[in-house]
Amino acid sequence: MGYVRGVNAHSPDGAPGTPAPGRIVLLTTSHRVAPGLLSWPAWQALHAADRVLCADGAHPQLPYLRDAGMAVDETDPTAEELVDACAGGRTVVVVASGEGEPRLTDGLARLAGSGRVRMPELELLPASYDLPGARLLDLVQVMDRIRVECPWSSQQTHKGLAKYGIEEAYELVEAIEEGNREELREELGDVLLQVVFHARIAEEDPEAPFSVDDVAGGIVAKLIHRHPHVFGEETATTPEEVKAHWLRTKAAEKRRASVTEGIPLGQPGLALATKLASRARTAGLDVPLPEGEGVGYELLAMAAKAEAAGVDPEAALRAAARTYRDAIRAAEGVGEGKGAGES
Repeated sequence: MGYVRGVNAHSPDGAPGTPAPGRIVLLTTSHRVAPGLLSWPAWQALHAADRVLCADGAHPQLPYLRDAGMAVDETDPTAEELVDACAGGRTVVVVASGEGEPRLTDGLARLAGSGRVRMPELELLPASYDLPGARLLDLVQVMDRIRVECPWSSQQTHKGLAKYGIEEAYELVEAIEEGNREELREELGDVLLQVVFHARIAEEDPEAPFSVDDVAGGIVAKLIHRHPHVFGEETATTPEEVKAHWLRTKAAEKRRASVTEGIPLGQPGLALATKLASRARTAGLDVPLPEGEGVGYELLAMAAKAEAAGVDPEAALRAAARTYRDAIRAAEGVGEGKGAGES
């Protein structure tokens, strides 16, 4: 079907006998939603349209629209051609590509601003919406491609990436403690990348492969199981009751012989001492601190004291260290606008 061209479509004064200018519907869809899952208003607009156009012959929605009995013209009209196609009160639906058809919308905007064209009614109709977390699908797809095509990423292993996970976790903690919202957002992304990267590598394991969906499914199941006051029949009205639920379900899951099981010994010393003291206190064990000579035993005692008082000694020491760093910089003159080494 060709485009209709005529003076009526381009008559701005709306003189008697001028046909109604018609309607253009720009239909947008999300590539993060399965094709064919369109909103009811979108299906209504498509069924009521005089023509349905799509510039992308490989658009994922086209097979589903044709299965629904719609004739879709694979054409890329200019703004003028699209306005002409609406002459006589016709409705044309444009199924937009992923970029949203900026060339077409810019052309329509120029026509509308020219004052020489009687414009059709214009409507932007989102046909599908991203759910919260939908951009995670983009991350998975990007990681898939990087793993295949990047010479560095394609050679990485779990062991090789381990150090980056530790570094990114520390940078996240620093952003939190400094209250930098922009840094916090970025560092959360870097930590998330580590999770997706490891999950992508795990897919290739010949003996025990798993995917990012398995990782997400596992943590979802764990969260539901450990929150019976949210997803089950139990009740909890205070943070203490919630923690008690968590510890009971965790103990039943792990069936550990000792409360010290599961504590990574490779973590920083203050954090390790604090975790041991916390496990002992929570279990109601009255275990005297070991006696010994040297700064190690003194730090152990201080960590246990801080834990009992509800203080994170690692965070407290980092805060004090930052103050010390500022004092050093001030002594160097850095805080007064001088660079390191300058006099």
